[in-house]
Amino acid sequence: MSAEIITFPDSAPPPPIDPAGLALFLDLDGVLAPIVDRPDGVKPDPRRTFMLRRLAERLDRRLAIVSGRTVEEVSAITEDAVAAVAGVHGLQRRNVLGDTVLALPDPALDEALEVFRALANAQPALLVEDKGLSVALHYRGAPAACEAVREAARRLEASTDLVLQEGDMVAELRTRGADKGEAVKAFMAEAPFKGATPIFVGDDLTDEDGFVAATALGGYGVLVGPARRRTVARYRLSGVDAVFDWLEAAIVERAS
Repeated sequence: MSAEIITFPDSAPPPPIDPAGLALFLDLDGVLAPIVDRPDGVKPDPRRTFMLRRLAERLDRRLAIVSGRTVEEVSAITEDAVAAVAGVHGLQRRNVLGDTVLALPDPALDEALEVFRALANAQPALLVEDKGLSVALHYRGAPAACEAVREAARRLEASTDLVLQEGDMVAELRTRGADKGEAVKAFMAEAPFKGATPIFVGDDLTDEDGFVAATALGGYGVLVGPARRRTVARYRLSGVDAVFDWLEAAIVERAS
């Protein structure tokens, strides 16, 4: 089944969540936490942790975090509120039983890390993030370096088997393998997700794979953030606060 491409701002907010029969897949940064200058600036939050634990209960564990961060980072930030987690855009996956599947890192990541560190040494406002299965160069602190960062990343992609993912003020080179969409499909093929209707909530270009997978499986995507690009997502929420309001309404409604 092919996913229809729609254009904002014609999209509407998603309908209220009815936990019965739904599976919910959530990105972390930009969805459950505001985008910050440094990835390590995102910390555990009592409101978020409580909400995720209640959601997991209401959904009978059909809740997963699907993030560009590692599984370990997601677990720390969410205080293990969610059992099912996919990390590094799908290259890592932990199911509700705690079983973990990991890709093998591409040896070319060493070269990418060296190049990115050289750029960061020349421009200290750049931030290198080594995730083991990928390496990212953040330029939020030096937006003028955007083209230099992207050009270096594109050259590395062309000369290696690494896959370039360009995100919000970041260029990331990752080991070839599963993406967020494939992570959703893998979760949906096993208990407790199997047979449910998937909803994928994300904010970045890498989340389009998740939107496509959710749509193909009979569900839909929800884009978080400004209406500034084409997307497969059917609905939109304005930001993290709107996401929290939408999710917490489901908890209150079901509990009442």
